[in-house]
Amino acid sequence: MNLQCQRIQDTCEALKLGAIGSEWGARAVRSSDMLLKFAGLPAIKTIDDYDFKFASGAPKRQLLELTGLAFIERAENIVFLGPSGVGKSHLAMSLGYKAVNAGIKTRFITTADLMMQLATAKKQDRLEPYLKRIVMAPKLLIIDEIGYLPFGREEASLFFNVIAKRYERGSVIVTSNLPFS
Repeated sequence: MNLQCQRIQDTCEALKLGAIGSEWGARAVRSSDMLLKFAGLPAIKTIDDYDFKFASGAPKRQLLELTGLAFIERAENIVFLGPSGVGKSHLAMSLGYKAVNAGIKTRFITTADLMMQLATAKKQDRLEPYLKRIVMAPKLLIIDEIGYLPFGREEASLFFNVIAKRYERGSVIVTSNLPFS
């Protein structure tokens, strides 16, 4: 339970409204659980667990600044680039977990899963509902492993559609082992 929930519960008990405080606390816990489930994070990672010594090229000050989550309120995007094994996905998941704990609706998905789901939704003539539910609903969308599999023309068009729909409406974190060029 976070500090705000505890204060509300303590105040309710002081006012002899303990049941309301308990009910509200239970609701907050359920809401937090639902946000975590919707996020689809493959693992719980934190920035404290990230090995900055191993990934010596990672700008520690800048990465720690991101944990304030202000980039989400500004609908800014983040791209983590680098070779395999340096912790790009770890960083993305840790920011996702931090966002979930802050009550921000978040969604983590691999590029392969996203492309498969987009293609299926398009074939079933359900692309718009899918885009609303999975792509537009979260304030933070994390797309992991771009470039792991090559895009064909159709996949590139669908991916562009995802990015275009979210532009200035929600934040996207993208990880890739491809160089920026």
